[in-house]
Amino acid sequence: TKIPFGLNQNQALITFEDEKVAQRLIKMGKHTVNLDNKTADVRVNPFTLEMGKKFELHVTISGKKINVSEVPELSIPEDWMRDKLELNFYKSEYGGGEIENVNYDKRSRTAVITFLRPGAANNFVGCTKYPFFVNGRCYRLPVSPATNVHLEKLQLFCGISKKTILLKGIQETEDDEESIQDMIEIHFQKPSNSGGEIEKIKYVSKGVTWVCFEE
Repeated sequence: TKIPFGLNQNQALITFEDEKVAQRLIKMGKHTVNLDNKTADVRVNPFTLEMGKKFELHVTISGKKINVSEVPELSIPEDWMRDKLELNFYKSEYGGGEIENVNYDKRSRTAVITFLRPGAANNFVGCTKYPFFVNGRCYRLPVSPATNVHLEKLQLFCGISKKTILLKGIQETEDDEESIQDMIEIHFQKPSNSGGEIEKIKYVSKGVTWVCFEE
């Protein structure tokens, strides 16, 4: 899983090979870095990724229920429309069957048809339109099997890299971004500066750059 992180202007991320180096620098809090014959006091912060979520999404297709939409608006009582729906979806030649219940919502022009026989709704898999005969007209109503969606194994996590530090407050200089990054890398690689071997480094002089970390 890749987790994005926004690196802002005048900030740098440094990942060391040894986490002890990163933790030692974090405890120091501030560090004086030489940039193009100038000294700059930068703040060393622990690196923390934003809160993330992991979950499993389970979708169960009902074998007895189908969803019906775009039911036509007609000047008839709701009970009559419910009966019309039941009569139409009872027809076996169009894949229907004996019906247990019809839940019709006039406002949203939708209905949920529940068949008596388990598996009857499977006849409508792949069927996008169903003929609906009423008042001498034929309407083609969108149909789809009803589904039940639920989440499992929801986990919240906050990623912390013990080998990575976040540098803030790096002063702007006339040098280009790559040159400043090289100077920062040279400084923090030296054991005399409490540094150590660097695995990766990224410095941003302007704007925001997104970097990705793998879980």
